[in-house]
Amino acid sequence: MLDMRPDCERCGVDLHADAPGAFICSFECTFCASCAEALDDRCPNCGGELMDRPTRTGKALAGNPASTVRHFRA
Repeated sequence: MLDMRPDCERCGVDLHADAPGAFICSFECTFCASCAEALDDRCPNCGGELMDRPTRTGKALAGNPASTVRHFRA
C-alpha cells in the first residue's frame, strides 16, 4: 500500500491523498506537479522516473488514511 505522503519533498506544498497532482518514484519519494516538471520527471534522490500518484478516496481513504509525516526539509 502506498504511503501517500502529505507534502512535496522539494517545496513543501500540501499534497492531499484524494486529489491529483502528486508524482512519485518507485521508492515513493513524492513531489508536486510543478517540481516534477522542473525535475524533468526524474527523482533527485534515486534517479527514478516520477509518475502520477493514484488518488485514494472515500472508504479507502477513511480506512487507510494518508501519512502525516512530512518530508520537506527547508
